[in-house]
Amino acid sequence: MLSATRAELTKIVYLRTVWIVAGVIVALHLLVSAANVGLNSDAVAKITPAGIIEIFEGEPQPAHRALVDFLVASSFQMSLFLPGIAAVAAGQEFRSGQLGTSLLAVPRRGRLVVAKTLATGGFLLFVSIVIAAISTAFMYAAVKDWDPGLLVSADALLGQGKFVAFAVLSGLVTFALTVISRSTLVGIAVTVVLAALTMTQLLAALTPALDALLPLSAGRNLLLDPVGNRLSAGPRHAVIVLMAWPLATTAAAWIALTRRDAR
Repeated sequence: MLSATRAELTKIVYLRTVWIVAGVIVALHLLVSAANVGLNSDAVAKITPAGIIEIFEGEPQPAHRALVDFLVASSFQMSLFLPGIAAVAAGQEFRSGQLGTSLLAVPRRGRLVVAKTLATGGFLLFVSIVIAAISTAFMYAAVKDWDPGLLVSADALLGQGKFVAFAVLSGLVTFALTVISRSTLVGIAVTVVLAALTMTQLLAALTPALDALLPLSAGRNLLLDPVGNRLSAGPRHAVIVLMAWPLATTAAAWIALTRRDAR
């Protein structure tokens, strides 16, 4: 299994399209983070003696909690784009007709699916850590003269850790959907539809219980502060949902790969 996973990871690393997509996401995050530095620096400079900050005008909050939430949210917003990496990595196998060659190297299709899943998860882990590091670096520029220790506080590390876990798990869902459909476009399209259901808040308004079952909604429920955000479930429920989605879709991908030819 280790050798198969290493081989799949090597294939991903040598895909130019994967690096282009990852580079665009990182560049976008750099631009957004740079634009927020001035906002955060001004807000930190105006923290009251009682430790209250207004990152957004008219919304006073305890400074530590507000800045940690902003840090995590800045990473979380990039999770909308990270599944694109998984879709490209999975779809390349079918566009280039390499699946048959992969099956010659790893004839057991279940083992191949697991190896591909682990390799894709490893690459997503790397990119999401880069995203979290960028968020931390730009937040340091804002808080370095006030409390640089905030960035290594338990709240900040836990929040960034949750983001990384969500980024990997949600990306694996898109990976599995792409394998099932054998199409990068379909994998991305289904992911966009699932995200749109969360972002429009349609299900949240009608049936919060159904909204809580969506991957992006589960990410919100896990990462965001329930005090300042309208959430549809608690963090424990979110963890279960986020684990269930990649397990179910990966199982479906294994079944689909087993019952189809190697084209």
